[in-house]
Amino acid sequence: MGKLIITAAICGAEVTKENNPNVPYTVEEIAEESEKAYKAGASIIHLHVRKDDGTPTQNRERFIACFKAIKDRCPNVIVQPSTGGAVGMSNSERLQPVDLSPEMATLDAGTCNFGGDDIFVNTEHTISQFAQKMIELGVKPEIEVFDKGMLDMAIRLQKKGFIKTPMHFNFVMGVNGGIAATPRDLVFMEGSIPAGSTYTVSGVGRSEFQMAAMAIIMGGHVRVGFEDNVYIEKGILAKSNSELVEKVVRLANELGRKIATPNDARKILGLLPR
Repeated sequence: MGKLIITAAICGAEVTKENNPNVPYTVEEIAEESEKAYKAGASIIHLHVRKDDGTPTQNRERFIACFKAIKDRCPNVIVQPSTGGAVGMSNSERLQPVDLSPEMATLDAGTCNFGGDDIFVNTEHTISQFAQKMIELGVKPEIEVFDKGMLDMAIRLQKKGFIKTPMHFNFVMGVNGGIAATPRDLVFMEGSIPAGSTYTVSGVGRSEFQMAAMAIIMGGHVRVGFEDNVYIEKGILAKSNSELVEKVVRLANELGRKIATPNDARKILGLLPR
């Protein structure tokens, strides 16, 4: 079985220091958490950025500052900015980090409820616009799918020329409003992607490590981090994203999967040379 790519989603847009005081906000905190996660075994840093008070932002200059700070500490790591931003942001706000021509960026493939009254809106025109921009700038999309319908949307847009193959998906599982985080549902999602595609699994909340173990066994890849879960085990807050990465590394070692370096990940995902 091939090597395991670990992505660290270090802060997200919604989780706060009230949820876990170790959630990073500042440029320095984000760089420090990225370095720890990288040294623990993560080859991709999934990046949202915040203002110093924790407010989510898609500000281009803030992304530039965080990119530089992360690369100064771990030059070879893959930095994957989010184009999801936060609920309620405009398309132009959300697209700002793509203009920096990162190796990868996220591409959300549909609309879903996000708990309470929040709706994460991604129309077909929005998805096409974002995907076309990524093609123009040579950015590999990680296609974020929260249910089966989003996966089907991505396949339709690929057939129309908006997404290049091979496609790489992130199955976000366990969100209140998306597909459940169960072995049955993961098998269903994995069996629905086109031949030659790759995928990562993001189990949200209590399902994080169960889904990670399933992904490791099935030959997929794994995302962990404070964006998805702030606990290292039930009732115990993680001290750092690196603790979450280290737990995945231990699972992978037990289950016979070697850990991919950033350069391994580039080969597996077919990233364009930089």
